[in-house]
Amino acid sequence: MDPLNTEGKISLNRELPYVSITEKGERAARRGNPWVYADEVTFVHDGVVDGELVDVLTSKGRYMGTGFYNSNSKIRVRIISRNANDRFDPDFWSRRLRHAVDYRRTVMGEDFSCCRLIFGDSDLFPGLTVDRFGDVLVAQTLTLGMEKLKTMLFSQLLSILREYGCEINVIYERNDSKIRSLEGMQQYKDFFDAQGLTRTDGKTVITENGIDFEVDYVNGQKTGFFLDQKYNRAAIRRIAKGRRVLDCFTHTGAFALNAAAAGAERVTAVDISQDAIAMTRKNAERNRLSDRMEFVCTDVFELLTEEASKGKGKYDFIILDPPAFTKSGSTVKSAQKGYKDINLRAMRMLPRGGYLATCSCSHFMTDELFFEMVCSAAADAGVTLRQIEARQQAPDHPILNTLPETGYLKFYIFQVF
Repeated sequence: MDPLNTEGKISLNRELPYVSITEKGERAARRGNPWVYADEVTFVHDGVVDGELVDVLTSKGRYMGTGFYNSNSKIRVRIISRNANDRFDPDFWSRRLRHAVDYRRTVMGEDFSCCRLIFGDSDLFPGLTVDRFGDVLVAQTLTLGMEKLKTMLFSQLLSILREYGCEINVIYERNDSKIRSLEGMQQYKDFFDAQGLTRTDGKTVITENGIDFEVDYVNGQKTGFFLDQKYNRAAIRRIAKGRRVLDCFTHTGAFALNAAAAGAERVTAVDISQDAIAMTRKNAERNRLSDRMEFVCTDVFELLTEEASKGKGKYDFIILDPPAFTKSGSTVKSAQKGYKDINLRAMRMLPRGGYLATCSCSHFMTDELFFEMVCSAAADAGVTLRQIEARQQAPDHPILNTLPETGYLKFYIFQVF
């Protein structure tokens, strides 16, 4: 029902079309949640276009914010502003981009050259991710609203970075995510063409924690490298020195190489992907660390099961960095079992005084559920855990208190005894 026809005039003189929402949606919006779900929308004004901005009103016509509308998405509106005076012109977007870049310059310091510049809703660019790998930007555009603006946004972002002395030569779009289909968009990946940009072989080299990594941003997972674990990888270095380390789900070998560079006696890097193992080996050779590393292409679950049956002692530091075992709330219980399986086996392998680093990158596996799982695994393994650190994602992936989904990474280091 149209609130303007039933409740009189809206108090604001707005040019945008609007939607009205339920009391439930209003409560969420008042708490600062930027997502309005389909079942919270009660009225859609004539003229609303998918991927365009709409005002969000209560049933009484009270303004709650402005956001991108998409009838194809379960998240029907993604609010980007609660200021009725905002005008969404190019200057508005330029200011917002500069705010995001300046934040990274502040919190990342010398790591600004290799970090996440735009983190979706956390920067009020819903569905847009931009990672920087030196002179390469890798972008994912997962919402229709951002898709319509991306040419302008990329141009503005290039100008801002170049103003700060950061030369960018490549923008590559990793729009091969299935999430795009939920927004009514096609999947693809390709170089973004603009003046001053080039096409490359799709690989670049970055330096993290003093270690050089080759990043395949065309064929690698997500944008090619997991920047969110940057400081968690640094955290394991203090423990790794002199230890026999098993790095499970190694991907490009980031944890493994950090352990080896820190002086580990021996590091075994394991992944089921032959390409991942090949990249890990190449990165080890690049950093002259191959002599203290071995590379195993196998199923991690099978390896942990086999090694746990042999007893303790082969490794005294195990790192578990699995992919997300759940991407929906309906599969959390089965995911929790998967996390418990690998943690239980790792605990059974570790000697008294050994160390375990374990994490989850699924926001559906909440910190409470994850810690509960770890404690249950410890009880079944007959061990006690001494917590050393509890960490999250790096600060270039900021967490909004109004949107729990932005806080997804859980990372713990324990001593087992």
